[in-house]
Amino acid sequence: MAELVFFTGTMDSGKSTLALQLDHNHNARGRAGLIFTRDDRAGSATISSRLGLKAAAVEVEDDTDLLNHVVQMMSAGGKVDYVVADEAQFYTEDHIEQLARMVDELSIDVYAFGITTDFRTRLFPGSKRLIELADRIEVLQVQTLCWCGARATHNARTLRGEMVLEGEQVMVGDTAIEDEIGYEVLCRRHHRRRLTAARSGAAALSPDTLPFGAA
Repeated sequence: MAELVFFTGTMDSGKSTLALQLDHNHNARGRAGLIFTRDDRAGSATISSRLGLKAAAVEVEDDTDLLNHVVQMMSAGGKVDYVVADEAQFYTEDHIEQLARMVDELSIDVYAFGITTDFRTRLFPGSKRLIELADRIEVLQVQTLCWCGARATHNARTLRGEMVLEGEQVMVGDTAIEDEIGYEVLCRRHHRRRLTAARSGAAALSPDTLPFGAA
């Protein structure tokens, strides 16, 4: 039976790399697939990984009807055995509903890839709906590390190395950018303390204090 599977992990955990590998493996076995993406750092209508892999994709907009797009392809004689939906955290709840309908009504396997929470540790609407509807949720096993060496669990937005907690929920950036808006993966402890790699050197000079106020 067809499935809706949500592959999730922090930034830098290899989601887009796995999406491209999955597409390659299925295509190599004669299965016909379609790739959707939204707001990829490499530009419109592109899926890219930080390892340098890249492929053409269908760019998703707010008014894109994913289900109708697939139905039109199939009506024109095209074959669609599976769909890869990258950057799924940026999809609307309606988009996720359309992906679920592909599985249930067209028996198409759908593989969605995305992060779950934003830089404020709040669920993205698309990810939230995927968690609610997916047949299966797979947490990527490639661990990303905080600057301290602990397992990174949170995505932080930075401005010139300083962590920020205000701004639009969707703002495309990269973990390699340091001088302007960028992103960094942190463990929960250092995300709560807003302690980025850029600030860690100075902070290391001051010992942690007990989290208790004066009586």
